[in-house]
Amino acid sequence: MERVQIAKRVSIITVIWNTILSVVKIVVGFFGHSSAIVADGIHSMSDVFTTIIAYVGVNLSAKKADDDHQYGHEKFEPIMSKILATVLIVTALMIGYNGIKSMFSGNLETPSQLNLLAAGLSIVVKEWMYRYTKKAADKINSSALKADAWHHRTDAFSSIGSLIGVAGALLGFKFFDPLAAVVIALIIIKVGVEIYLKSIDEVMDKSADEETIQKIRQAVQSVEGVIAIDMLLTRQHASVIYVDLEIGVDGDLTLWKAHAIAEKAHLIVEDEVPLVKHCMVHVNPY
Repeated sequence: MERVQIAKRVSIITVIWNTILSVVKIVVGFFGHSSAIVADGIHSMSDVFTTIIAYVGVNLSAKKADDDHQYGHEKFEPIMSKILATVLIVTALMIGYNGIKSMFSGNLETPSQLNLLAAGLSIVVKEWMYRYTKKAADKINSSALKADAWHHRTDAFSSIGSLIGVAGALLGFKFFDPLAAVVIALIIIKVGVEIYLKSIDEVMDKSADEETIQKIRQAVQSVEGVIAIDMLLTRQHASVIYVDLEIGVDGDLTLWKAHAIAEKAHLIVEDEVPLVKHCMVHVNPY
């Protein structure tokens, strides 16, 4: 339940700030004649939607295993991450299209200086939101919340692009403003694709990273009675890891003693590697 409470607190705070920022940027950008700031505001509005998706993912993944889902519901998170990534990419395509359309329309306007203030405020707030959300995501190891954190940072990047675009337009280079919107779109698409690919790994049972595998191996080898590790397989199950292990023990041991060694190996892996949800151990005679 702690994961859900942390995600809920982060979600409420970021939704409030994103709503304020999006309204400010869209209004300022519209009346201040800046397509980059309007695009930035739309991006912030999409953050409200994605934060809600991230929270729903964490909440659903916390459900206990049932008869229909005996391995739990953790994979709700990467599913939600894929939705987040899709929203990011679609939003970016819309921003990029509008930017290109403005560049070739021949009807470019000089934005007002108020847009600079809106962009600066957005950069500061969105970078803070990224750090705040990322810290919580790392604490509860949530892929959905991590994806949402990066959504905040891409918004900070887009605000930097908006600031540069508006500044360039004010200096007389009017095409800088819509050009900034296109650059912003490309950055967002890149992040969206990365999040999507990572979420695919989490539902495709990709192996754990090498560092985690070595920690598991060292933990097993520390168990008295384990002569060899015959097989060690890992698979990511959203935010957790499942381990399938075969160990070699003295073939002359009684079943009780062999089982006791397997049980120790099972427990030490789950204790020393917190990401491991379950370790299945098979005993072979050495």
